[in-house]
Amino acid sequence: MRVLVTGSGGREHALAWKLAQSDRISEVLVAPGNAGTAREPGVCNVPLEADENARLVAFAITEDVELVIPGPEAPLVAGLVDQMERAGMPCFGPTAAAARLEGSKVFSKEVLDAAGAPTAGYREFTGLEAALRHVEERPAPMVVKADGLAAGKGVIVAETRQQACAALTEMLEAEAFGDAGRRVLVEDFLEGEEASFIALVDGEHVLPLASSQDHKARDDGDRGPNTGGMGAYSPAPVLDPDVQARVMNEVMHPVVRVMRDNGTPFKGVLYAGLMISPDGAPRVLEFNVRFGDPECQPLMMRMRTDLLDLIEATREGRLDKVRVSWDPRSALGVVMASGGYPGSYAKGHEISGLDTADNSSVKMFHAGTAMKDGKVATAGGRVLCVTALGDSLPEARDRAYQAVSDISFEGAFHRSDIGARALARLPSESA
Repeated sequence: MRVLVTGSGGREHALAWKLAQSDRISEVLVAPGNAGTAREPGVCNVPLEADENARLVAFAITEDVELVIPGPEAPLVAGLVDQMERAGMPCFGPTAAAARLEGSKVFSKEVLDAAGAPTAGYREFTGLEAALRHVEERPAPMVVKADGLAAGKGVIVAETRQQACAALTEMLEAEAFGDAGRRVLVEDFLEGEEASFIALVDGEHVLPLASSQDHKARDDGDRGPNTGGMGAYSPAPVLDPDVQARVMNEVMHPVVRVMRDNGTPFKGVLYAGLMISPDGAPRVLEFNVRFGDPECQPLMMRMRTDLLDLIEATREGRLDKVRVSWDPRSALGVVMASGGYPGSYAKGHEISGLDTADNSSVKMFHAGTAMKDGKVATAGGRVLCVTALGDSLPEARDRAYQAVSDISFEGAFHRSDIGARALARLPSESA
């Protein structure tokens, strides 16, 4: 069968790479893809953007595609699944109504409250004056969030009241995030360790995937501005079996029930961004309605089960009948980014060392890359996610960073401490 993956990031490269391994898939089409998917066996790029919903529907029908797998969140929130299904085209993901779990942080808070799920206290505002007054009456630190989609950059952790006021002014007065920032949340700051809990949901049943953790801050030590993610690893020790059981019982099952009872059953990938307190209590920071990027890359490296089987079970409501098999080894991915990211950055710089670094234990998942004069060049902020397997997390880390050292392009930078929180939990002799 032919399947269509939409998107151009490292997540989409990982999904296409994994799907191409299925015996039942003859060709994976990626719209628009990148230089990595262009060079992947069994994968072919299509010159359509991931947010061109109507054109994607027409293409899928014309080209005899049998399944569409959207990668990024914006087309899901805009109703890509609804449009595909109306046209008779099977599509993996939530409807626009269910995708509001990511598309509106206020909506997700309302669902969490209805489910009795643990999350930070919050207030919502549409007017700047009332928001500023609230900030002056509460202690710092606090978190300011744009209600809508802001490419992972609409969350500001304000260490001081002044920072919170500046963020609110930028969103509500300067309209830095457009419609996404016309409504904002001011949340309590939560202490603990962040983790990613990613599961498949078929409207009724929840099938958790392997644990993972990403690194959102640009710089070492979790400093600097937030990004789409600078690296990730799996498994994540902070999500031990007891914590995972609590997440399922306190968050995932109640939220899925509320969505079902509200007439908007959730089907697809549900990703809970969590803060785990020192005593192991999970609290929800946010929901995403698709695979995380870069968490998807180490997850696909470790997944042994045919991804197509899992997608079909999700669509057909039989996740209670399937299990996922995982490689027992650890996987760790390091993002190599363009200088200036997440702000402005140059494009078109040639990338060298890609073939040297790729081997059976290391995979170069491309993101912001494109072919230029027959060579791979930079074309985005996050350029590559260099992902490695190892018998231990330290081994996976060492392999990933060795591969990173073999790759170069002008302005390249990366964090040097991916996996540090997990390594700190290991006995000193194994780290």
